Amino acid sequence: MKRRPYPLVRARRTNGEALWPDTHGCSCVPQCPLSRDGCRNLEAAKLRNTCRIAYGLKSTGTTILLSMRPASVYLLATLAILTWLSVRPLLRGEEPLGSESNPVRIMLTPSTDAQAIIRDGEVLARYITAKTGLAVTVAVPNFYITVVEAFGTNRADMAIMNTFSYLLAHKKYGASAVMRVARRYGELSYRGEFIVHAESGITSLEQLRGKTIAYVDPSSTSGYIYPKDMLRRRGIVPRQEMFAYGHNQVVTKVYTRDVDAGAVFYSRPDTITGEQLDARTKIKTEHPDVFQKVRVLALTDEIPNDPVVVRKGLDRSIVSRISDALLSFQRTEEGKKALMTIASVEGFQRTSDAAYDDVRALVASYGVDVEKQLRKGKK
Repeated sequence: MKRRPYPLVRARRTNGEALWPDTHGCSCVPQCPLSRDGCRNLEAAKLRNTCRIAYGLKSTGTTILLSMRPASVYLLATLAILTWLSVRPLLRGEEPLGSESNPVRIMLTPSTDAQAIIRDGEVLARYITAKTGLAVTVAVPNFYITVVEAFGTNRADMAIMNTFSYLLAHKKYGASAVMRVARRYGELSYRGEFIVHAESGITSLEQLRGKTIAYVDPSSTSGYIYPKDMLRRRGIVPRQEMFAYGHNQVVTKVYTRDVDAGAVFYSRPDTITGEQLDARTKIKTEHPDVFQKVRVLALTDEIPNDPVVVRKGLDRSIVSRISDALLSFQRTEEGKKALMTIASVEGFQRTSDAAYDDVRALVASYGVDVEKQLRKGKK
C-alpha cells in the first residue's frame, strides 16, 4: 500500500485554543502522524519552540504546519555540521599560518591563576611577533587533556605542557618536543624523593620492605613512577601502597605518621639562602616544624623537565623562528619575569623526543593508561 505524504494540518494556537474541533480523538493536532502520546506531549508543552524543533514543526502566524519527519531534520542538521567542520580547515588554510587571520596558536600550562598567565602570555606573544613577524595568540586551557586534544583538532600549533600529557600527544597525534624548560639555575631535569618521619627509625630504602607507602597518583612521574621503579629495581616490596592524590597530602600523611614513607617531588635548596624548596613547603604554613619532623630518605633518578611541543606537520621554518625567539625572550628582563609567571621557569633549551624515552618506557612498564589518567583529572 502506497503511503500518503504527511498533510499540512492546522493545530492549536499556543494559548491552547483550538482552530477547529478535534475529529479523531486526539486532544492535540488533528491528522497528526505522531502517536496519541506524542500529540499529548505536544499539547502539554503548548507547542513551544522546543517541541516545534524536536517534532519537525514550524510556525506560520497562528498555526503550526507539519513539514517533515523528525529524523529528516536531525539528518540534515548533522550533515550541515559535518560539512562545515570539513570545510572550515580548508577555508582557514587559505591564509598563511602566522597571518592576522590565521595566527600561530600557543597553549600554555593549565593553572588556577589563568588570568595572570594569559597576561604574561600576551607579553610573550607580542615579543614573538616582533621578532618573527608571525601573528601569535595564546590560550590557557583548564585541563591537560584539553591541550592534548587541541593537537588532534588543529586548535594548537605549539604548547608548553607537562611530560605526562606530552607522552599522549606524541603517541596519539604525532606531536613532537622541540625544547624543554629550564628551571632555577638552568636545571633541565628534576627528581622525586622518598620522605619519612624523623622519628621512624628508617634510614635506608631497604627498610621500606613491609612498610606502608603513600604516592601522589598514578600519573605523577616524581610522586609515583620514578620512586616505584627505585623500589622495583631493588626488589623492595612494601606491605601496603596507596595514592593520596596530591603532594601536600602525601607530606601530611608522613607528618602525622599515617604512613611509614611517601614519594613526592624534590627541589634542591636555594643556593643563596639555603631555603628548602621541595614538597614539604606545601604544608609549612599549617605545620611550621615540617622540616624537623619530616626528612628526605632518598632521591630518584633525573626526570626531564616539561617540554615545549609542536603539532605534527608544523612548518619547520616557523618552528625554528619561534624557538629562536623563545631563547632570545628568556634573556630579557620582561622575559624572565613573564616566564616565571607562565611556567615557573627561567628559560628553555633545545631538545628532542628521545629525551623522554626513559619516562615513556617506565610509564609503559607499569601499565599506566595515560589518557585515562588525564581524563580523570578533568572530572
